[in-house]
Amino acid sequence: MQPSDPWWPRLKAFVTPRYDELGWAPLWTLLYLMFLFTNWANRPVEVWLLPTVLSLVVFLPLYFVAYRRSGRRVLAYAATIAMLGWGLTPFNLCANTYLIYASCFLVHAGLSLRRIVATIAAGAVVYALVLVAVGLPMQYVGLTTGITLLLAVAITSANYFHREKRLRQAELKLSHDEVRRLGALAERERIGRDLHDLLGHTLSLITLKSELAARLFERDPQAARCEIVEVERVARDALAQVRRAVTGIRAAGLAAELASARLLLESCDVRLDYRLGGKGLGDTELPPELETVLALVVREAVTNIQRHSGAARARVELAAAPGEALLRIEDDGRGGLIEPGNGLSGMRERLRALGGRLEIHSTRGQGTILVAALPLSPRPPIAPAMRELAR
Repeated sequence: MQPSDPWWPRLKAFVTPRYDELGWAPLWTLLYLMFLFTNWANRPVEVWLLPTVLSLVVFLPLYFVAYRRSGRRVLAYAATIAMLGWGLTPFNLCANTYLIYASCFLVHAGLSLRRIVATIAAGAVVYALVLVAVGLPMQYVGLTTGITLLLAVAITSANYFHREKRLRQAELKLSHDEVRRLGALAERERIGRDLHDLLGHTLSLITLKSELAARLFERDPQAARCEIVEVERVARDALAQVRRAVTGIRAAGLAAELASARLLLESCDVRLDYRLGGKGLGDTELPPELETVLALVVREAVTNIQRHSGAARARVELAAAPGEALLRIEDDGRGGLIEPGNGLSGMRERLRALGGRLEIHSTRGQGTILVAALPLSPRPPIAPAMRELAR
């Protein structure tokens, strides 16, 4: 961090140096410190105010530094904050606020939920003993300790499950990235094998016939001419095969793209349902150029859903209207006005190049519907792998 950097990002980096996904939550959480100043027991100000202010001077550095720690080292900070609460209790009966802060830090110590609850319960017992030592009635001791224990367990459990959810999302994203990497590796290996099988024999044949034509050039020009013509024919056949192979390589599989999209959205808690070969499409196979464009539309639309929609569910359906294939993508997100960017412009251009169109219907609070249409001509049956994945 350079001194010339804006102070706002520097402050945020100091507040949450490790848990950036929490944003400014650690600052907002400090609002609960107001409970320390409620003084509902109507004690004289000179009894509780100064000790409370001094406790804050100790608490705040511990609080922010604890966010920089992980593992068992967090336990030392949580224990110190808890002791601060126990020590302040004789002066301020709302010092149990510190116990709840201490409980929340246990989530980052790597303990199981059972051990966290047991630790909180042990801290509540110590708090109850402090209240008894202060000379408070047992009825008050039981009520205050029970409320403190209930709040600490509830808040800490919520934080625990939220953290576990984030970890699962991170693991799912890593899995998604690994699937993409392995898929790209497998595709490169397949391309290498295909090109070797395709060009190895052909180039060898061209080499042999070229050498033969060179030897026959002086003795039998007519035979040499025939060999050169044969070399030209073989070369043209090889060129046509290479073009067909490149077309297949460039074609992005719609079913594979949808499977990748499901992994991406599930990492953000968005459920994706999809259906290929829907109403009117039957077992018609899409031409590679159409399937590639629709796959790219799916990729861009799903990326927008993941980044901007705030949706909980999304659905993709491929069907057919008279003479055209229709790809419908909808979500239940926030909807509203959509500003066309490079992604949407790219969609429209790709579809327009093949005689298609793009329609977007978005209503605030009701989600977004995107429809991509492309002219459709009769084709062979749809590939079994795509049909199986669509199920």
